[in-house]
Amino acid sequence: MSNSEKYYVPIWHKLNLTIEEAIAYTGIGRAKLYEMTSEEDCPFVLWVGNRRLIKREVFDKYIAKMYSI
Repeated sequence: MSNSEKYYVPIWHKLNLTIEEAIAYTGIGRAKLYEMTSEEDCPFVLWVGNRRLIKREVFDKYIAKMYSI
C-alpha cells in the first residue's frame, strides 16, 4: 500500500472521533463540543498532544444519560 492510499472506516466503527467527525455524528456544534471537552473531568475526551479526540462509545453513553447539554 502506498502512502497516498487511505483506509475508509465508517464513523460508527471508529473508536475515537475528531471534533469534525463528532459534529457530523451528533449534530452538536463545534463550540459546544469544545466547551464540553475543555472540562477537566470530561470522561469522553482523549488528548493526543494538543489534539482532542472523542471516545465514541463513552460519548454515546454520556449523551444517552443527559437530559440537556
